[in-house]
Amino acid sequence: MTTRSTTFAPRQVFLFSGHMMDAPDRKTPRFPPQMENAAAARIAQALDEFGAAASDLALCEAAAGGDLLFLEACRQRKVRCEVLLPFDEQTFIERSILPASNGTRWRERFSAAKAALAEPPHIMDEELGPTPQGVDPFERCNVWLLESALAWGDEKLRFICLWNGAGGDGPGGTKHMIDEVRRHDGRVKWIDTREL
Repeated sequence: MTTRSTTFAPRQVFLFSGHMMDAPDRKTPRFPPQMENAAAARIAQALDEFGAAASDLALCEAAAGGDLLFLEACRQRKVRCEVLLPFDEQTFIERSILPASNGTRWRERFSAAKAALAEPPHIMDEELGPTPQGVDPFERCNVWLLESALAWGDEKLRFICLWNGAGGDGPGGTKHMIDEVRRHDGRVKWIDTREL
């Protein structure tokens, strides 16, 4: 669980999960670079529909693609952002930033998003202890993100996802997060990448 501020109580808590930008060698496109601008516009629209503002909190990882587009849109609306990472920062960059198309550019955007945070990213193993054997770190981080959001009250949760409606490439993807949110009757705003 992230350390909760004693001076900031958010009006709404935005939780985001979305596809990473496709790797250059991805055989079946899911979120190719040419979708970036349309996805950014739809994420911004979703935040505006919820009236996102400085009185709100946003939680996500910071992977290349949807996560960073979400953080950038939140920053433009002065939403307070917290980043929770499943690994130490260098491992996260190697696994969730650099493999994307234009990975070096996404690393620069990650650095800019990190610099704009009120506090450094939270590292899962440092805050929750080592990931138990047999537990997928991405699934564990999804649950950690959701529990951190729900700690402010179920009624405040606003979940935005950038998703193609299919299963992921492995455990802990967007579908897993959607399933977890729906178990808690959270409000889901689904941006379908097949329509971008």
